[in-house]
Amino acid sequence: MQQRDEPIDLSRPCRHVTESTPKTVLRPPPGCEECLKIGSQWVHLRVCLSCGKASCCDDSPNRHATAHYAQTRHPLITSGEVGETWAYCYADDQFLSGG
Repeated sequence: MQQRDEPIDLSRPCRHVTESTPKTVLRPPPGCEECLKIGSQWVHLRVCLSCGKASCCDDSPNRHATAHYAQTRHPLITSGEVGETWAYCYADDQFLSGG
């Protein structure tokens, strides 16, 4: 599947959303970077809005997106799934998208 630059819905921003927070992301990413290294599977992908790292969701066996937050304290993620525009802040435990 070809990657497309798609919008991120930040209509309910938290204090971590700044002028430099990306407003678009390439979806879908090639895969969870850590799962690809170890030959593991993932369920859904998340993209860090601080550094762009693609990681697997909490429904995946390795929960690499949450582990990335714990290690780096990069608070904002968005879905890496085509057609999904939501964003989430780990630090504030808040979805940043309306509706």
